[in-house]
Amino acid sequence: MEKKHRPDPILFGICILLVAVGILVLASVSASFSLQRFGTTFYFFIHQITHGLLPGLLLGSIAFFTPLTLVKRFSLPLLLGAIVLVGLVFIPGIGVKSGEALRWISFFGFSFQPSELLKPAFIVYLAAWLANRVSQKNKNAILIPFFAILVAISLFLVAQPAISTLGIIGIIGLAMYFFAGTPVWHTALLLLGGLFILMKLAAYSKLSYVLNRVAVFLDPSLDPLGKGYQIQQALIGIGSGGITGVGLGLSFQKFGSLPEPIGDSIFAIFAEEMGLIGAVFLILLFLAFAWRSFIVAQRVQDPFAKNAVIGVACWITVQAFVNMGAMIGIIPLTGVPLPFISYGGSALIAELIGIGILLNISKQA
Repeated sequence: MEKKHRPDPILFGICILLVAVGILVLASVSASFSLQRFGTTFYFFIHQITHGLLPGLLLGSIAFFTPLTLVKRFSLPLLLGAIVLVGLVFIPGIGVKSGEALRWISFFGFSFQPSELLKPAFIVYLAAWLANRVSQKNKNAILIPFFAILVAISLFLVAQPAISTLGIIGIIGLAMYFFAGTPVWHTALLLLGGLFILMKLAAYSKLSYVLNRVAVFLDPSLDPLGKGYQIQQALIGIGSGGITGVGLGLSFQKFGSLPEPIGDSIFAIFAEEMGLIGAVFLILLFLAFAWRSFIVAQRVQDPFAKNAVIGVACWITVQAFVNMGAMIGIIPLTGVPLPFISYGGSALIAELIGIGILLNISKQA
């Protein structure tokens, strides 16, 4: 019978702080932008609460209180359900097209991005799969099945296309595979294979934007009014913030200059308003989350729980630093949201489910 414990108090506090900071930052950054768009300062804030935070807390609470044995048992149905939802984006009348991408589904006026839900479902399934397979004597036998799992999921994401999400899921999978105790050469081979496939995909006509982002990364001054516009404006905003920032709600870049000011680019706006001090605080908060998560992973004995903790920790931390790294120009632009901070109900719901799983496991530690 599973013992009843409280969640790790430090990790719990960090998670609460991340969620609270995310809501407060969005409320501050989006206020004047919301007023300009909808005539009220609270539109984006209220929408994030009703379509992200509240359903996310509900589903996260279910993940927190569900026995881990049950979570493990139903890991495959959860993954298959998430894949079915991702597949719905291709059905006319259900899938919603934005630009050249099919990444949303809509039911009765409620829109959702199913690829976000795929992340926690993939982590739970892979944690269970690795726990069962790595315990076997012949660890070399799991390399090809693992690669097949990644390829199967990749097909759905490439078809959308959602290459940034695919990249995050690929990194999560590689991290979990490595920390599960598999041979190091497996991870190295998978990494090289993944890079080769990504290069081939980038040459595909519908994914030419990937090559454009790499080109701008290599030469930030390239086409400053076109391909390089977003990174140029992000750097201007971050530089304008200085040490202490221009003040909450007083960003200039969010008024039409910087694309996606409350989405992918919200870190640049936050750094402009709160300066270097605020940006460093946010970075340290994500580092603290990673540090405490890995302490929990070291303390739990169950392989499934350990794998799941590593998966959630890598997901949140890697995605955060990919987003922030793109905004300061140290990696190519990716289009992934900043966890807990960027506007988007689907992402926040998925992240809170991940937190629920993480805190559930921390009760064993």
